[in-house]
Amino acid sequence: MSRRLTVEAARRALSEGRVVALPTDTVYGLAARWDDAEAVSTIFELKSRPRDVALPVLVATSDQITALGVEWPERARRLAERWWPGALTVAVPVVAELAQRIGAEGSIGFRQPAAPITLDLLALSGPLAVTSANRHGHEPARSAEEVLATFAGTRLAGVLDGGRCDAVVSTVIELVGESWRLRRAGGVDVEQVAEILGPPLLDGDR
Repeated sequence: MSRRLTVEAARRALSEGRVVALPTDTVYGLAARWDDAEAVSTIFELKSRPRDVALPVLVATSDQITALGVEWPERARRLAERWWPGALTVAVPVVAELAQRIGAEGSIGFRQPAAPITLDLLALSGPLAVTSANRHGHEPARSAEEVLATFAGTRLAGVLDGGRCDAVVSTVIELVGESWRLRRAGGVDVEQVAEILGPPLLDGDR
């Protein structure tokens, strides 16, 4: 039965290969250890959606990214210093072995959420693959109550209750060579990103 979890209980469930729900600064998400392929597959089963989109990875610090063997370039560091924790997801190229673990092709998006209770969990659990807590085609849950109602009677281990989440979705950018591409507009102003990185690539540019 789905239930509310403490940080320690959530960490333990994740270490056992289970999926938990947690708050970000935008919406509630479904989370699994990023390196647990079976648990990541369970996320897609819970959402009742095909595995056609790679999951972003939430971290407590950028040091957790480099600990994975991912090259975190200076441009990414500058963005993280400016907007993390916050609503900016930065996708960087990674080796195929890492990308395949979460269904990615060539790059993984990383973000440090502005949700204190989730940062506490990430510090204990390590990086987590996370996607919005909702059934495919429905609005994401913005409270623990909505999560519990949506996923009652499923394999969800429980929810970490951090109160209501009402922020705008994160801006998603991808670093491409020496340039970058906007993948999704969101809470961070793209023009401010361009002040740091220069103009983005347009559709069709490589």
